[in-house]
Amino acid sequence: MTGTDLANADELLAGSGLVALVTGGNSGIGFEIARELLARRVEVWIGARDRRKGEAAARELGSSVRVVSLDVTDPATIEAAAAEIGDLDILINNAGINPGGEDISATSVDQLRRAFETNVFGLVAVTQAFLPALERSMHPRIVNISSGTGSLAWNSGPNPQFDWERVKGGGFAYRISKTAVNAATLLAAQALGDRVKVNALAPGLRRTNLLPGMTAGGDPAEAAGGAVRLALLPDDGPSGSLWSWDGSRVPW
Repeated sequence: MTGTDLANADELLAGSGLVALVTGGNSGIGFEIARELLARRVEVWIGARDRRKGEAAARELGSSVRVVSLDVTDPATIEAAAAEIGDLDILINNAGINPGGEDISATSVDQLRRAFETNVFGLVAVTQAFLPALERSMHPRIVNISSGTGSLAWNSGPNPQFDWERVKGGGFAYRISKTAVNAATLLAAQALGDRVKVNALAPGLRRTNLLPGMTAGGDPAEAAGGAVRLALLPDDGPSGSLWSWDGSRVPW
C-alpha cells in the first residue's frame, strides 16, 4: 500500500467477530455505513439520540443490528453506552450537525458553540469513553466523519477538486468544526501510535438530513464505502490522515 490511495486497498478480513459502533447510525451516511459493515459480517451497534428512530432503522437493516441510546453531547448516555456495548473493535464517529449560519458576519456564537458541542466535543468524549475497549481489540480502528470543506489546504485557494469560489467564507460554524475534527484525528493518531489506527473521511456533498431540503449531492451509500475501507484497513494500513470517499488522500 502506497499510503496515498486506498481505492484498491485490501480489507482487514471479512469482518466476522468484529464489533462496530456507528454514532448517528439511524440515518444518512451512518445508516449506510451500518448496512455495509453488516454485509461484511461485522456486528453493528447504531447509536441514536432518539431510541425510536434507532429501532426503526434497525428494523430496516435487519435483526442482527443492535441499538444503543447515545447522545454525543450527554456524558451520561456516553458512559452508559460504553458499559452496555463492552468490547469494541471499530468506532465510527459519524454523528454531526450543521447549525446553520453563513459567513462570519452571519453566524452567531451560539451556532458555533452548537457545532463544536456535537461535532468536536462529542466526538472526543465518545472516543475517550471507548478507548479502553478499543485498546483491548486486536484490530482497533477509529473513523471520524469529517469534511473536505474543513481542509485548510483546499480552503486557501482554487483547487480543481473543490468549488472554492462558491463556498469560500460560507458555512462558517460547520466548516471550522470540521477543521477541528481533522486536527483531533491527526493528534489522536500521533498519541495512539501503533495501538489504534485513526483516520478521517471527507464524504463529499451528500443528500442527508445535514442539509434539509437539499436535492443536490450524491448518494450517501457511495460515501459509506470510503468509511468502511478505513474501518477495515489491514494492519499495515495508514493512520493519521484525511481521506476522500473515493480513496484518495485529502490535504489537511
